Amino acid sequence: MGLVHALRSSAEAAAGDDDGPLRVSAPRDGVRGLRAAQRSLDLLEMLEHKTRGNLAEAERDTLWTALRAVRVRLERLREAAGMEADADVPRVVLPIADADGEGGA
Repeated sequence: MGLVHALRSSAEAAAGDDDGPLRVSAPRDGVRGLRAAQRSLDLLEMLEHKTRGNLAEAERDTLWTALRAVRVRLERLREAAGMEADADVPRVVLPIADADGEGGA
């Protein structure tokens, strides 16, 4: 679950969490911070999708907690940047593999 913690920490640092371990290296200004946090959320969502049904309860709870925390951070960052909640933020587009493991569009 180290990956989940790392992605959450990265998103929190990008959102301006001064207590996080990545606070020095993450962009925290406006749209750049929003994009960095959104990338972390996109990766957490992909991880949740890919591991659905294959995690122990504690792992699933850790992932869901991270997803909720990052979504709240993003909402606050959007508000601080004066953006609407559903404002278009460039997202990472990742191919989803089909049942055979082959990449799809």
